[in-house]
Amino acid sequence: MEERSTTISKLPRKKKKLIYGNNDRAGYLFILPWLLGFLLFTIIPMLTSLYYSFTNFDMVSSPKVIGFKNYINIFTNDPKFIQALKVTFTYALTSVPLRLAFALLVAILLVQKRKLVGFYRAIFYIPSIIGGSVAVAVMWLQLFGVRGALNSFLASVGIIKAGQGIGWTGDPRTALWSLVVLAAWQFGSPMLIFLAGLKQIPISYYEAASIDGANKWNQFTKITLPILTPIIFFNFVMQMVSGFMMFTQAFIITNGGPFDRTLVFSLYMFQKAFTYYEMGYASALAWVLLIIIATITAIIFKTSSHWVFYESKGE
Repeated sequence: MEERSTTISKLPRKKKKLIYGNNDRAGYLFILPWLLGFLLFTIIPMLTSLYYSFTNFDMVSSPKVIGFKNYINIFTNDPKFIQALKVTFTYALTSVPLRLAFALLVAILLVQKRKLVGFYRAIFYIPSIIGGSVAVAVMWLQLFGVRGALNSFLASVGIIKAGQGIGWTGDPRTALWSLVVLAAWQFGSPMLIFLAGLKQIPISYYEAASIDGANKWNQFTKITLPILTPIIFFNFVMQMVSGFMMFTQAFIITNGGPFDRTLVFSLYMFQKAFTYYEMGYASALAWVLLIIIATITAIIFKTSSHWVFYESKGE
């Protein structure tokens, strides 16, 4: 390899440019499918939706440019926009910490070397694979129904009387929390990331802490959590973005009801586009959501220096 590099370095500039130029073309050829997909399915749709956000477009007639009217109506004349924001923030700020807490707890249990630990890891990961499917949403609707498994269990332990259970997904007080529980159940993906992080912590740290008299809780708070903060940071950002974009569960299980108590932002945007045929307005809502997510992500990144520990920085 060194001989080849030496030989190429001795060639004239035009020949070297020809050789490296061929390598560049080969690289571009290999990434061409991804570039085409990114252009066709990301860039062009985003630019199209940006254009539609400044129009009155009902998907039947030609779009009519109306300037910033859609954005003005969103912030000044749309009470459902405020309700959708409230529901989305409540859902994201409750479901994400719960999901990460369960993921970290299970990861700590499964990082230990025990029999069938690989099997258990696979079992706990399955909900993350199928959790966003319509089938799981329908199953959840049945579990939390008036005659569902949850009410049957509560009746069996004497908490409620048989036949007097409530429809958890249809009650305004509990509908959103049934979706939060579903989100917490889907902790498999962050769990695997936590597992990878836990395996990188040297066992010598815990041995030294044990010699100094530190108990398990002190080891967790003084060793495990600080070292895992970069992993927690990554999981938190990814899960927060996912939480703000939640759609399938709310659409299938509650369809935004009852009384808009589960009207998450993505569902409201979908209704505006495909129920009321206000595609221009829905496009404006999409860009507002993008700005909200970008702002929250920027805030998380800005504050990360106060709580994320990077060993390489010596913090």
